[in-house]
Amino acid sequence: MFIWNPHYALRAGRRGACRFGLVLTLAGSAATTLAAPPGFLSFDTALALALHENPALVASAAKIDAARQAAIPAGALPDPKLALGIDNVPTDGTDRFSLTRDFMTMRRISVMQEVPNRDKRHAREAVAQGRIEVAEAEARIVRLTVQRETAVAWISRYTLEQQLLRIDALFAENRLLDAAVRARFAAGQGRADETVAPRQEAALLEERRDELIARREQAVALLKRWIGAAAEAPLAGAPPDWSIARDTLMQHLAHHPALTAFDPLGRVLDAEADEAQAAKQSDWSVALSYQQRGPQFSNMAGIEFSFDLPVFTGTRQDPRIAAKRAERAALDAEREAMLREHAAQLAGDLAEYERLSRAVSRQRTVLLPLADEKAALTLAAWRGGKGSLSDLITARRERIDAELKATALEGERRQMAARLHFAYDEPLLSEESK
Repeated sequence: MFIWNPHYALRAGRRGACRFGLVLTLAGSAATTLAAPPGFLSFDTALALALHENPALVASAAKIDAARQAAIPAGALPDPKLALGIDNVPTDGTDRFSLTRDFMTMRRISVMQEVPNRDKRHAREAVAQGRIEVAEAEARIVRLTVQRETAVAWISRYTLEQQLLRIDALFAENRLLDAAVRARFAAGQGRADETVAPRQEAALLEERRDELIARREQAVALLKRWIGAAAEAPLAGAPPDWSIARDTLMQHLAHHPALTAFDPLGRVLDAEADEAQAAKQSDWSVALSYQQRGPQFSNMAGIEFSFDLPVFTGTRQDPRIAAKRAERAALDAEREAMLREHAAQLAGDLAEYERLSRAVSRQRTVLLPLADEKAALTLAAWRGGKGSLSDLITARRERIDAELKATALEGERRQMAARLHFAYDEPLLSEESK
C-alpha cells in the first residue's frame, strides 16, 4: 500500500503523457472487452470510468499542459526594449526649450536586447523540463490512486452485497424453522416459549441486514467519488483475484511512485543550482539608437554594449548556490527516510495479506464446515427430541457469524491485494511476472 506525500508523491512515467494516454487507452479497451451487460457495473468498467471521467485526472492533464507551455519560452532571450527620449534640451538663453535650434538637442529612439549567458539559458530550459516531468509524475500518482481507491470501493460494495444475499437466504431458513417450531408445539412436543426463539432470530437478522445496508450505502457513496453517478448501477461479475508476488514487490520497492518521484524533483534542484552558478558569469545587452536633430544638423546613430559585473559573489551568488545544494541534500535524505518508511509499510502490508489469506482459508475449510456440522447436529438432536431449541438457535447464530465473517475476510483480502497491486505501475509488475 503506498502513501502519497502531497509534496513529494510525484514521478515521471516512462514516457510521460504518452504512456499516460496509452494506459487510458488500454483501460478503455479492457473495459470494452470485459464489459458488463447494459445498465450494470463490472469491476473493469468501474476502473475505465474512473480513468476517463475523474476530475483529478483532468486536473493532472491540465498541469502537464501548463508545464509544457511554460517550457516553451524558458531558454528564449528576454523581449527587446524600446526606449524613447529627448536629450540635451537647453533650459535658458535664446534657445530655451527649443528642440531644433541647438545642435546638441536630439530626439532619440532606441532598441535594447538583453542577452543572458548561455549556461543560464540552458539551466532555465533544464528547470522547465524538470517541471514537466514533475507534472507527469503527479499524473502517474493520481492515476494509480484513482485506480486503487476505485478498486477498493468496488470490492467493498461487492463484499457487502454478497453478505446481504446470504442474509436473505438465512431469512428463508428462518421462516422454515419458525414453521417447524410452531408445528412441533401444535403437536404437543414443545414449550410455548420456544415459539418466540425463531422470531428473535429474525429480529437479529433484520438488525444485521440494516447494518449491512447502511454500510453498502456508504460504499456506494465512496465509489461515486471516483466514478460519479454510475456508482449506483447494480454490480456485475466479481473482482479479480490478483496474484501477489512478495519477491517482485520487494525487488521493485525503489520503483514505488512516491520514491521515484524524487528523481524529477532532484533534476529541478540541480538545474536551479546550475542557474545560480551561471549567475557568476556576466550577462550583456546591446542597444541600437537613432537620434534626430534639427533640420540644419545631421542625424546620428549609436550602439551601446553593457555588461553585468558580478563582483560581489560572496554575498549574492554563492549563498544562492549553497541554498540549492542544501535543498538537494535535504531531498536525498528525505528520499532515504521515505524508502525506509515504505519498506516497513510494504512488509506490514504483505504480512497482513498473508494473514488474511490464511484466515480466509481457515474460515472456509475449517471453521465454516464445523459451524455447518454443529448446526446440522443440533438440528437433528432437536428434531429427535434430544436437544434444546436454544442450543439450535445458538448453533445457527454461530453459523451465520461464520458465513458472514468468511465473506468479510475474503473482501478484506481482495482489498489488500488491490492496494498492493496498484502501488506500482501495472506494466512493471506484468513484465516481471512473464
